[in-house]
Amino acid sequence: MNAVDSPQAIPFSQTSSRTSRGARTGWSACIDGYFLFAVVSILLIGLTMVASASVAIADKSGSPLGLFWRQSVYLGVATGIVTVLWPLELKFWHRAGGLLMLGSVALLALVLVPGIGREVNGATRWLSLGVVNLQPSEFVKIFVVMYLAGYLVRRAQEVRSAFSGFFKPVLILVVIAWLLLLEPDFGATVVVFATSLAMLFLGGAPLRIFFGWVAVTAVALGGILMAAPYRLQRLFTFLDPWADPFNSGFQLAQALIAIGRGEWFGVGLGGSVQKLFYLPEAHTDFLFAVLAEEFGLTGMTVVLALFGLLIWRGFSIASEAHAKGNEFGAYLAQGLTLLIGIQAFFNIGVNVGVLPTKGLTLPLMSFGGSSLLASAFAAGLILRIGYEARRAP
Repeated sequence: MNAVDSPQAIPFSQTSSRTSRGARTGWSACIDGYFLFAVVSILLIGLTMVASASVAIADKSGSPLGLFWRQSVYLGVATGIVTVLWPLELKFWHRAGGLLMLGSVALLALVLVPGIGREVNGATRWLSLGVVNLQPSEFVKIFVVMYLAGYLVRRAQEVRSAFSGFFKPVLILVVIAWLLLLEPDFGATVVVFATSLAMLFLGGAPLRIFFGWVAVTAVALGGILMAAPYRLQRLFTFLDPWADPFNSGFQLAQALIAIGRGEWFGVGLGGSVQKLFYLPEAHTDFLFAVLAEEFGLTGMTVVLALFGLLIWRGFSIASEAHAKGNEFGAYLAQGLTLLIGIQAFFNIGVNVGVLPTKGLTLPLMSFGGSSLLASAFAAGLILRIGYEARRAP
């Protein structure tokens, strides 16, 4: 090696200059800008729509923007928590995934204890923490994904070659589903199972085992649906909401009216009529219908495009992590992206009348502290995965 090729031939001042420039630009260069843009845009649109959709219900308490300010506080808290947790490396979440899942499941069981869980609209899904309510099911979804990502790394060969590799996590999912259905929260059960089965498929589970369990899950969920009269009624309502538009079909009928009124460009921000006590849960489950009324097909397309961008970049980040040998990060990014995408698909599907009503919020947009915090935490983890993947040699 001659003096030109030797590392010692590079002047120290030149090396220091390069390092300094890299330090200045490295952090921002390691953040996926498209993913961050999609998340921030969805959050801001959601905050705007919460302000608009909640005006009528918030005005009953004397403050038309009361729920908007609460959502702003939730967003500030979520941003603060994500910022505080940002320095934690993925190896921490890899080690802690199992414990976090057990802790969230314990909270899920605590909700069902009489006198502790808080009931709203016939469902016991919340723990009262004084001024706010915590919904453990929102965090169970994330920590199940985190546990499964670690499991797919630890048991990679077993998952790909043996029935037991697929069966073990399914047993855990059955316990979680049982607790969720006792609340009851059928929507969260469907999201958890759909996300988990998709992760096991991406983890290399044999097709015969995967499709076998998909069939078993579909039959089990179908049996649960048939066993509860109100769930069966929701199914028939979804098929024909106009058969009983003033009773069982009221929610979906009002949502469809809102979407129809929006036409191409909507009636304008704040101009929705359906949010004025016609459309129940306008600021939570049916926020998308209000957005469709006020911004029309154009607004719907923008939101769908932003979620599409988020999902695309989420899987791109997973691919980057896989290319750098970070299998845990790859599986975690895939799972969290699937979680956000599947829940958004179900919520929007319910709003436009192609899926039965499930009581699911729209991630990053709907009103609710637990939902917003969980969604922001998931997005922050995906950004962290991309950050570590781009910094890796």
